[in-house]
Amino acid sequence: MAADPWLVLGAGSIEAFVGYPRRLHAMVPHPVAWIGWALGLLDRTLNRGGEVRRRLAGIATLLIVAGAAVAVGLALDRALTGWGLVLAALLGSLGLAARSLHDHVAAVRNALDADDLEAARTAVGMIVGRDTAHLDREGVAAAALESLAESFNDGVVAPLFWFLVAGLAGLFAYKAVNTADSVIGHREEPYRCFGWAAARTDDLMNLIPARLAGALIALVAGRGGATMLRDAPKHASPNAGWPEAAMAGALRIRLGGPATYDGVLHQRPTFGDGPPPSPLDLTRGLGLYLRACGLLAAGLALGGFAWPR
Repeated sequence: MAADPWLVLGAGSIEAFVGYPRRLHAMVPHPVAWIGWALGLLDRTLNRGGEVRRRLAGIATLLIVAGAAVAVGLALDRALTGWGLVLAALLGSLGLAARSLHDHVAAVRNALDADDLEAARTAVGMIVGRDTAHLDREGVAAAALESLAESFNDGVVAPLFWFLVAGLAGLFAYKAVNTADSVIGHREEPYRCFGWAAARTDDLMNLIPARLAGALIALVAGRGGATMLRDAPKHASPNAGWPEAAMAGALRIRLGGPATYDGVLHQRPTFGDGPPPSPLDLTRGLGLYLRACGLLAAGLALGGFAWPR
């Protein structure tokens, strides 16, 4: 059941201005933490045996977690009407991460501005999976920009898209699948087979949103579309390259390239034709991000005016 764009915009506005306060998180962990706990339990219980058994167990795990999320979302969609839509907007805000993403990347930017490289490495280590201990200023800025671009899709565009298309059920389903991909959707053992279903389903659910995210970045910058179309297919992921390549083209910088994960050097493709990003480019990237969020909000508002009453 599709959601009223005004409801979706309301949820996005709540998250943007309030977020999920730390004091509240200390008392009641964020729902994503609950999903992670369930995935950990199922991993310890089911992820064993041969390849076929592990793959089937992974499919069952995804069905249990995503199915529970959909069931809760459907019940809420049916129950929350009238003034209950205020609660629906509050619950919807829990599936978004626009403010959280901005604050994490701004912390990296602020550390670089203060010329505190160690603090910048620590801050960027909170949002990326690569090794950060030996990154220079440009490396920190590049890692933060890549995370900003990719997470613009995962934390903002995709959850809003699924909320709009399928209500709280769609939003909760996306968050369950995306969290499962983060926790078990790895190519390395012991998740190569067990996490296969989570990774492939996450790829499918992000196909449209990732391209929308890249297009929004290119639109607010007035450039970057050609770089996105040319370089996005280079990425190992069918989706992550779209916003990353758009960000590289929009800022006229180069992203991607070699990176170390758990002490192992990975030769990644590059996006864009410019120089490596500077700390100033990180500030520019945050500005693009905020403008892209604004354009997305404007689109939801226009959809709200056109929504049948």
